[in-house]
Amino acid sequence: SRRAAARASARTVVRAADVLPADGRTLDRSGVPNDPANEGLYDVTLPKPVGVKFARGNDGGAYVVSIPPEPMYDCFAIGDKVTKVSASFGDEIWDADSYGQIIYAMKNRNGDIYLQLRQMNGDLSALEQNEKSSGFKNERAGGNYGAGTKEQQMQNYSKKKELEVQRLDMFDEAIALYNKSDFDSALIIFEEVAALEPKNYMSDNFETATEIYRVSQYNIACCFSKLGQLDNSLKALRQCMGAGWKDFKKIRTDPSLSAVQAAPGFKELMDKFDEPLINENAIKFVKGLFGGK
Repeated sequence: SRRAAARASARTVVRAADVLPADGRTLDRSGVPNDPANEGLYDVTLPKPVGVKFARGNDGGAYVVSIPPEPMYDCFAIGDKVTKVSASFGDEIWDADSYGQIIYAMKNRNGDIYLQLRQMNGDLSALEQNEKSSGFKNERAGGNYGAGTKEQQMQNYSKKKELEVQRLDMFDEAIALYNKSDFDSALIIFEEVAALEPKNYMSDNFETATEIYRVSQYNIACCFSKLGQLDNSLKALRQCMGAGWKDFKKIRTDPSLSAVQAAPGFKELMDKFDEPLINENAIKFVKGLFGGK
């Protein structure tokens, strides 16, 4: 089957099958017999970069939110939850305790990435930010504004404030770990803070990202630079500047980014967001007119 073939092409850690097993067990999405004790779980090992995208659920876990249209990803479905992940190095397998830990492990691992996921069968409730009251639903259906709508607005406001406090507390915890040079632990929490970015955010001055998101991405870049993960550091800087970070001088001069500042691709990335005052190509052209090199 197509899914069994996808499983094989992804170099799975379990045997693929094309027919039902003789003992009557069902098959998971990849064509592998389900273990009755682990119904709904499936395993996959993928080469980097992994095309599947994950988001933080309201329970703190990592859920599939985007799947590339490629056969090797056919076993995934939107809403499936990561339950185990290969450690950042070695053969150890980690329980998926949090979104930040999962993303940390995937970004830091040099080899193939093992994932165990639970089929959620289309249940996306963990990705829904707010539960809407029955009164609000009835009023929305009828085109009215009343107590139900007001109650929902108050609940949303309260949850928003709780989220802001939670993010700030987590951010402070990550900063404390960073200052102790525990870059790995700090990175996990900074990833969590970034993942808590409100959906469809728009500030009063039309910014589409919060300040804490931009700063978190900046600090993620610092952590990766300190850990020697320069490609990941560059990616975080791209996210940071793409979200509206404008202090380009700090990025170019911050000692915490010294490793990535010397990396191939850093200057090119910076020039995309912070166009240099003097165009180097123009200088080379002028020099060429006068026989310079």
